[in-house]
Amino acid sequence: MLEIVYQDEHLIAINKPHGLLVHKSSIAKDATEFALQMLRDQVGRHVNPTHRIDRKTSGILLFAFDKDTEIAMQQQFMNTQTNKKYLAILRGFAPDAMEIDHPLAKENGSMQDAFTAFRTLQRAELDVPMGKHPTSRYSLVEANPKTGRMHQLRRHFSHIFHPIIGDRTHGCNKQNKLFLEKWDMTTMLLHASELSFLHPKTREQIHIKADLHDEFKRVMDFMKMKF
Repeated sequence: MLEIVYQDEHLIAINKPHGLLVHKSSIAKDATEFALQMLRDQVGRHVNPTHRIDRKTSGILLFAFDKDTEIAMQQQFMNTQTNKKYLAILRGFAPDAMEIDHPLAKENGSMQDAFTAFRTLQRAELDVPMGKHPTSRYSLVEANPKTGRMHQLRRHFSHIFHPIIGDRTHGCNKQNKLFLEKWDMTTMLLHASELSFLHPKTREQIHIKADLHDEFKRVMDFMKMKF
């Protein structure tokens, strides 16, 4: 059963687990379960996603029950009228706060503006050697992407040399190998934790929160982080 974190007559939001695709995709033919079909079967109603989050990202995924609401919410996401917050664990000690204004290339090679603000919530230093360093350092950050480019947070954190732990495409292979071999962890530590928007039908301000999943909490626990 998917965890439903918000529902009214027009919209429904789930706390998507790590590793679950939003819908069928030709680039992930190994997948047999999809959030779209699972939620439709669970609530017994037709649903359509209003935005996307990566397969390995957990957290808030918003669906619409009707076409008008779907289109209205998609426009809000495209026009950056929503406010999104993510939690992530990064390699190294990140700055206390930072704004990343760094354009990102689309699949066709053209460039798009991309802007992310983040603040560091906690830091951890583990007695685990990594390369030439006697210890391993990590940061728990809260990120607020102002734009919604593909893999924006993953690419932006890689750009500032603080990649997200568990990111196979843009991350650090040495760290990913360490987490697999030492802690049996393959999860990407990126979670869509909060979403705020203007309801397209009621015109109310909606604020949704989604709790961290167990694997993210397990890592925070052995890093002695509290949240």
